[in-house]
Amino acid sequence: MSALTLKLRCEPAMRLDLSCLVPGRLAGMSRGEIERLEVGRGRHPLKVGDCFEVSGESGDSIIFEGGSDRFDYVGATHAGGNILVDGDVGAYAARRMKAGGLEIRGNAGVCLASNMRGGTVKVGGSAGAHIGRPKPGEKDGMAGGAVIVQGDTDDYPGERMRRGILFVRGRLGKFAGARMMGGTIFAEQGLSEGAGIQMRRGTLIGPKLEAPLATFVDCGRHDLLILKVMARYWLKTLGDAAPPQLTTPPRRLMGDMASLGKGEILLSGA
Repeated sequence: MSALTLKLRCEPAMRLDLSCLVPGRLAGMSRGEIERLEVGRGRHPLKVGDCFEVSGESGDSIIFEGGSDRFDYVGATHAGGNILVDGDVGAYAARRMKAGGLEIRGNAGVCLASNMRGGTVKVGGSAGAHIGRPKPGEKDGMAGGAVIVQGDTDDYPGERMRRGILFVRGRLGKFAGARMMGGTIFAEQGLSEGAGIQMRRGTLIGPKLEAPLATFVDCGRHDLLILKVMARYWLKTLGDAAPPQLTTPPRRLMGDMASLGKGEILLSGA
C-alpha cells in the first residue's frame, strides 16, 4: 500500500489549518472523504481537494509534496506514524504532538512544537521564534519529545520548556530557555545573549555564551556523569541526529538567581 500523498496544486490564497491531516485522524477514510475535509476557513472555505491532488491510501504515513509558509498546524496532535513535508510549513507545526515523526525539509514558522508532548520533529531548514511556546492560558511549553533544527532559530527558543530536548545545529536565537522549567536545549554553535533568562530549572548546553546574565553564578568545571547517560540515551533514540557527546568537563553556571535558580548552563568550550 502506497503512502497517502498530498501534492500541492498551487500556493494557497489563505492560511490553511492542516491539523486534520494526521494519520490517526485519517485512518479508515476514503480518498473522497479526505478531499472533502475543510482546511481553509473564510468567506470561501477551502477543502483538501481544492489545494491538493490526493493519491495513495490512508495509513501510518503522509507525504506532502510541496510546502508553504501558509501551512499552519502541520502534525498538530500527531500521535503515531510519520509525516513528511517536502517544503516549508507555517505556524504551530507539531502543536501538542504526542508520538511519531514529523520531518520538515524546509523552514518552520513560529511556535514550532507548541506544548509538544512526545515524538520527534526534524527541520531541515531554520525555525521561527518561540519554539515550544504554549498558547495563552496554558501553563507548559514543550513537555516531551525531541526537536532537531539543522538551521538557525529566531528568538525565544524553548520558551517555558518543561521536558524533552531541543537540538539546534545552526545559530540559536536570543533569550533561549526563557522561563524554562525543565528539559534540555543543546546549541551546537553556542548560546546567544539573554540565554536562560528567568529559567527555574533545566539545562542549556553549548560551546560558548554571548553576554552571560549577571544573575548566573559560575560554579567552575564539573565532570557530570549525567551527561554521559544523556548522550547514550540520545544516541539510542535519535541515532545520527543526536547531539554530540561532550569530550571535556563543562563550565557550569547556575541560575537564574532572579528566579528559582536551579537551572544550569553548561559551556563545553569556555
